[in-house]
Amino acid sequence: MKTKFAIGCLVQWYECDIVEDYIISLKDAIDEYGGPKDVEVHFAVSVSQKLEKCVSKEQLQKCKDKIHKLIHDNLYGKTEYKYELHTISQYRKEFNTNYSETADVLIWGESDAILPKQMFTILDNLHQTSLQNNNPKYLAFFGTCKMWDISWKELEHPDFTSKPFIENDYDNWWSLKYTMTKDEMNKINDRTEELDVRILPHHKFNGCGLVISSEVIRAGVNIPSSVFFVHEDTAFMHMTNKILGNIPQYVIKNILLVHNRNHPDKRMYISGERDNGTMNEKRRSNDWYVKANQMCEQNYLNLFNPNYKPYTWKDVK
Repeated sequence: MKTKFAIGCLVQWYECDIVEDYIISLKDAIDEYGGPKDVEVHFAVSVSQKLEKCVSKEQLQKCKDKIHKLIHDNLYGKTEYKYELHTISQYRKEFNTNYSETADVLIWGESDAILPKQMFTILDNLHQTSLQNNNPKYLAFFGTCKMWDISWKELEHPDFTSKPFIENDYDNWWSLKYTMTKDEMNKINDRTEELDVRILPHHKFNGCGLVISSEVIRAGVNIPSSVFFVHEDTAFMHMTNKILGNIPQYVIKNILLVHNRNHPDKRMYISGERDNGTMNEKRRSNDWYVKANQMCEQNYLNLFNPNYKPYTWKDVK
């Protein structure tokens, strides 16, 4: 029996110009797995302007229409529209809860990701093997590009590991800040003849493309509500360790999953935001973002501190 998957993605209205690569790559992966019968697809499209306001009402509608058309022209699945503030932490917590009862394996999608077409086929084999080895509770992650420091080396695709890390490098294909295409990713992955699957001695991942056995969620692991905005991936890792200990985390080293976190078109049509510079510079030009980011970091660092009172959105305001 084939493994049942659920993959969920939160799309912000201002990501309308980048989400196509994610959607098309997801369609390719589903087709490679034999069609949508065994893959539940969920999108939450946030059209809230609570934090970021669009340059015009007309442009906001264009963004919504573009996302809607991309999803429904390419994929079968469920789409919900969020008109109130809805963060990635909220979304992933709800996705985990809702789909862990109907799917064997959960995948955290991301609007700036490009998924390998081999993804579901590889994860199907991994899931069946893990069950045979008496490991129903596990995490998994695909190879990634060069990251910030040496601690991420164990997750890097082999093609990236020997490359130098250069700050503010947007031009070299292996760089953290390079924006890669689906064709470039496929060219790398198509060279793989034998999978290199490893079990890490400890947990290490980010949220883009994280693979979670549904048994992990059923055992009580999830994102704590105190992490209300970002850093949900690290908080989830801490909760996994606390509740289940060092369950296996598999890394499919030589299959690349792209995370274009610095895509130049990621934050479009936002009124009053810095209109030049990098994506991260634009985002951090908002005072509320800097505060919310720091407060969520303090909250996850103090998850198990009984004397700590977490920050909330009220504190950000």
